Order: sequence, then structure tokens, then C-alpha cells
Amino acid sequence: MQVEVWMDIEILNKLDIMKALKYFLVGFFFILCTAIHAQNVKIDTAITVALKDNTYLSRLNYPKSVFRFYTDNYSGYHWTDSRQKQDQSEIALLLLARANHFGLSPSDYHPEILSFEKLKQWRDFPSVKNQTERTQFDMLLTDGLITFINDLHFGKYNPLYHKSRIDTSRINGFCADEILSAARMHTDFQGAILKAQPKIKAYSDLQVYLDSSYTVNNSITSQSERGKIIINMERLRWINTQSANYIMVNIPSYTLELHQGDEMSDFKVVVGKPTTKTPVLESEISYFSTAPDWWVPQSIFRKEMLPEILKDKSYLADHNYSIYDRSGNKVTVNASKLRQINNSPYSYSVRQSSGHDNALGAVVFRFQNPYGVYLHDTPQKQFFDRGKRALSHGCVRVENADRLAAMLLSFDGSEYKISELENAVLSYEKKDFVLKQPVPIIITYLTCLIKNGKPALYADIYQFDSALEDKFNQNR
Repeated sequence: MQVEVWMDIEILNKLDIMKALKYFLVGFFFILCTAIHAQNVKIDTAITVALKDNTYLSRLNYPKSVFRFYTDNYSGYHWTDSRQKQDQSEIALLLLARANHFGLSPSDYHPEILSFEKLKQWRDFPSVKNQTERTQFDMLLTDGLITFINDLHFGKYNPLYHKSRIDTSRINGFCADEILSAARMHTDFQGAILKAQPKIKAYSDLQVYLDSSYTVNNSITSQSERGKIIINMERLRWINTQSANYIMVNIPSYTLELHQGDEMSDFKVVVGKPTTKTPVLESEISYFSTAPDWWVPQSIFRKEMLPEILKDKSYLADHNYSIYDRSGNKVTVNASKLRQINNSPYSYSVRQSSGHDNALGAVVFRFQNPYGVYLHDTPQKQFFDRGKRALSHGCVRVENADRLAAMLLSFDGSEYKISELENAVLSYEKKDFVLKQPVPIIITYLTCLIKNGKPALYADIYQFDSALEDKFNQNR
């Protein structure tokens, strides 16, 4: 009986020890979790406080975007925390260090603070003592990446979007801090960031060539050639069009390219003279017309046409011109009326009827823009044989405009309308052809393109290059 009691006591002692051990482990785990939580609170507090501190914010290019990035995601360290994705931090630094491969300057992305040595220090040996510097490093790397993403997408010197506007609002659905947040969740972190670049083939060609020039040292032999590539990549970043189907008119090369996915067809064009420049713009072509009338712009009427009318009474009839008053009534022109028109030219307008000598030719492609320009055919076919074709008042004259019209119909799924188009062109019959899917049109100014694997340089006919080159040179 005594033996049995002794055995029960021994069992109870063992149970007490196990219970005590259990309580000890639970208590230890609780203390550990509390310590970790306290450390996380300190981390969160450090970033949160820094986001309200002008000492930190004044160093950021995009303070509002950085604020959104941290507040919309985990508000602690993103790049200097060993628990975060370490390879992404290293890829981020490498991208910024290689910004020149994308026609940008590494000096724009806080190189004086951001380095692999510092990253290793803050990530692998964190301490309370260097928390201020660590916070600064983490925020500047975020800002550097957001700046890099914005520069890739909008360019550095975009004339339409100032940095403050980009920082404040979403533009055409694009927001750099959201791109960065999404990239953090992506298996291809670098690829997700580089998708911010333009999708236009001309840009891709220039970027690939520039990148190879840093890899293979003899790919580009002159710094001036590299400079031309950089400023033209910048111009291409100003374009909003993301579609794979588009028309691109390049003023310096006197060419029009019709892109439909991987297919590309090119056409010669005549563009504006240096005194009447063709504007850089983006719009959409939703329809085109055959046998158009031409309402002569007031500037052309006053400066060029009216002197001819005053000299030669038959000028109007010979060119199928008619004069209209402000009410839209056709005016009978005689000596007395000509004096009235000459004294008050703004009260009158001139229309040229459709026909073989109409200035717009057989086809016109219209699109919304504030400049009153459009693409059109021309009766002066001989101009397409010239090498230098800056000859118009600003509109773009297209060689084989009827072929371009037929191709637009074909790509729009309206092949059955092509014969109707051909008949209308031959007979100068007025018809509108509406596209089911509008085609983006880009009129741009590129003095360098990649042709057959090599840079092709074009004359800077409007003298636009030097101002942009100066901006990039000042930043180096």
C-alpha cells in the first residue's frame, strides 16, 4: 500500500514539472512575441514619423507617391529588412545603377546614399543606433524606384506632365507606386518594373540597341550618336498610345508607318515647312472621306491666295475656288466685291471644290486636334520624289493615300468596302468611310531610328534637338 502511494506522488511530481515547463514555454513565447511586436511597432513608427518629417520628405522626388507606397502596404522597412525579399533589394539597386542602359542617368536616383554595402549593413546588422540612416536608405530606395518608373514611362522632361502632377494623380491609368507595389508581388520583379516603358516598336528598337552598346563596347562609336538615341527615346516616352495598332508619322524622316501588330507598312509623306511646322500630337482616326472639299485656312487665304486673286481675275475659276461670306452665302466676285474682300478679308472664306486639282487630292483622313491639321492625298505627286519634303503648310500629304485607306478598311474587317472606295476615288464621289475601331495616330519628331540594326540619323529640320540635348547634358 505504501509503495502505491509513493508511485502516485512520483507521477504527480512529474505532471507538475511538465505543467511548469508548459507555463514557462508559453510565457517565454509570449515575451518573445511581445518583443517582436514592439520592434515592429518601432519600425512602423520610424517610417510613419519619417513620412511626416520635412527632413526626409525634402530629399524625395515624389513624396506623395512614397507616402502612398508605405501607407497602402506594410508600413515598415521594405528593402532593408532581412525578412523581406532580399533579391528584390539587390535587383532594385542594380536597375538604378544601370539607368544609362535605358537612356537615363544613375545620378537621378540617390547614388550618394544607395549602395550595395549600405544595403548589406542595414539589412544584415540592424541596430537602434543607425535606425535614422536606415529609414532614410529605405525611403530613398523607394523614391529612386518610383522616380525610375516615372522616367521610364513619362520621360524626364515631358512637356505635358510636370513632376508635381505625376506625383499627385493617376495619369491615363498609370501610377508608379502601384506599379512598384505590384512588382513586389511578382516573381519577375525587374520585368514588372520595365513594363512601364513605351510599347512602341521605335522605342524598343532604340532601347535594345542602346543596351547592347554598353555590353559590346564598339556597338556605338560616337558619343553624339548615343546622345541622339537618348533624346529620341525621351520623345517616345511622351507618347501615351499603348496600342499595337497605330499610325506613326515621323516628321524628320518624312515617313508614315502603319503598324498592325507585327505587320508594318510605310509611306512617303510631305510635312510642314520650318515656317509652318507640322505639330507633334496624338489623336485617333475614326473615318476618312473621298472627294473632299477644301476650306482654305484664313492664314493661307490672306497671305498667299488673296494677292493672286487680286492680280488674276481668272484665278478663282481656274482652281475651282469659291468665296463665301460669314453667313455661308456664295459671293459673286467682281471688281467692287474684290475691294470689299481686300479691305475685310476676315469676313470671307474660300472653298475649293473636289476634283483632280483639289489640294486635298482624292482622300482625306481627319482626326481631332487643336491645330486643324490632317492627313490627305495631293495632286502634286512629284514632291514625293524629293529627298527633302518639308513643303506643306502643316498638314501631312501622304503618297498612295488610297492604298493607306484600303489597308485601314482591311484591318478593320471591312474588306468588302475596298471596291466601293476604289470607285469613289476614281470618280471623285463624296463618301465617308467610318472605321469600327478608331486607329491611334501619332505625329512625332524623331531624328534617330534603328534601321536594319543600325542607327539612322535624320536632319533636325525644325531645330528641336539642341534644347533637349542641353537638358540631358546639364544633368550628367
